[in-house]
Amino acid sequence: MSDELIACEADAQALKGRSGLGRIFYATGYSLAGLKAAYVGEAAFRQLLLLNLILIPIACLLDVSGSERAILIMVAILALIVELLNSAIEAAIDRISLAIHPLSKCAKDMGSAAQFLALTLIAIVWGVVLL
Repeated sequence: MSDELIACEADAQALKGRSGLGRIFYATGYSLAGLKAAYVGEAAFRQLLLLNLILIPIACLLDVSGSERAILIMVAILALIVELLNSAIEAAIDRISLAIHPLSKCAKDMGSAAQFLALTLIAIVWGVVLL
């Protein structure tokens, strides 16, 4: 068993043994580590982050209702969430094997399709609100 795997198992056991604020503190650390890994290792995540840095301020400046503003911001952030999940799927598949396999391709393609739909949702919602 590799040192990295042992460390991950120890982290998981430590988190499961915690409760209350300690659990929230450590879970937040793991979440921030995931965001950092996505930023460093995933160009698509960085591109979507840049898109969010453009769209969210624009949403705040637009003359729209509070509900419309919230929806504009939510769909932009949703694309980031979908990218994180897509990247997690790809990492898990690659961890299992880098060999080309029909099921691996299918899983990666479905993750990509989910991201495509999230980006389509941004275009539709922003188009409807702005037009």
